Amino acid sequence: MMKNMNFLITSPNFPSNLQYFALRLKEEGVNVLGIGDTPYEELSDNLKYALTEYYKVENMENLEEVKRGVAFLIFKHGPIDRIESNTEHWLVNDAELREQFNVTGPKLKDLTKTMYKSRMKSIFKKAGLPVVEGYLVEDEKDFKKALKTLKYPFIAKPDHGVGTSATYKIENKKDADFFLENWDGVNYFLEPFVDNAELCTYDGLLDADGNIVYETSFYYNIPTLNQINGKDSSFTVVDKVDPKLQKYGRDIVKAFGMKERFFHIEFFRKKNGEYVVIEYNNRSSGGHSIDLYNHSISGDLYKVYAQIVTGKLEEKPVFKSKYASSVSRRDGVEYVHSHEEIYAKYGDCIKMSMKLPKIFSDIMGDEAFIAISDTRKKADELVEFIHKRK
Repeated sequence: MMKNMNFLITSPNFPSNLQYFALRLKEEGVNVLGIGDTPYEELSDNLKYALTEYYKVENMENLEEVKRGVAFLIFKHGPIDRIESNTEHWLVNDAELREQFNVTGPKLKDLTKTMYKSRMKSIFKKAGLPVVEGYLVEDEKDFKKALKTLKYPFIAKPDHGVGTSATYKIENKKDADFFLENWDGVNYFLEPFVDNAELCTYDGLLDADGNIVYETSFYYNIPTLNQINGKDSSFTVVDKVDPKLQKYGRDIVKAFGMKERFFHIEFFRKKNGEYVVIEYNNRSSGGHSIDLYNHSISGDLYKVYAQIVTGKLEEKPVFKSKYASSVSRRDGVEYVHSHEEIYAKYGDCIKMSMKLPKIFSDIMGDEAFIAISDTRKKADELVEFIHKRK
């Protein structure tokens, strides 16, 4: 382990489960520092214990203010060895801070291949992965040219964007005209809508040499695009990764060449068992997904990550996985089964339940249950029971 290693976590308190990164790093002897815009007194006791020092800024979006905070922490504690938030929102800022202060980890040039869907697509194709053809459009002329080849329905999403933000499903000419009228001028990426397919993932954690030390897969009950329309969502970690998906996922990880971080790769799985890769995300799935992984394997990936960072992970850990489901519900919806009925039927399966931050509620719902199952059939039955509406 590096002597007096300084690890700076940006926005260490949100989402709240990410405080365990700070705790596990401290347990491994790391000097953990934090920068955020939440007042110190509002941090959890766990986080206060884990952080050697916390520098409060007025606005985390003000990168110059954040840079002044980093400079202060370097002046006081010495060079920073790592800067990380482990969230999508701060990926670019983290990279710019690493560049500014010469810190190990992805810089801005490294992120271009993971931030732009058009560039991802090129890497997927070069690596021989199955993809659907996409079209980068920069103006109305490009859009109308793409329409000559694309058939309805198709998806339009920002070439550089997060999640389902500003994403459109275009099913007819009326939708296409609406899109053109509301286009804000940013580059968009168009691709055919993949119908009758299940949205699934290949997720994992990389060590300092880029080797996969943990890998898993989960499937969604509905596409994320539908979740913002008020439908209930769930995603379930499987007990074993399909060998075909595993090979595709490993090929993608090798092609992108990232190190010492989580990854989250999205696929469509067709009815015939074939896969189509959608996009690579240079972080974990987000929200409470790491907790879901942990319950699935009865393990602690926060600790594994801390051991990777400090060079203490001597051999690849071996995990035995079960099905683990995250099942959400929405406030204001009448469900058939009450909390009491859920716990009466599945109490031995449910590992935790939580209220979700309002910022996630449009897509993820307002509360979530994490439950363990031995089979996919039982996992799907549990999801259906919790989601059943009056």
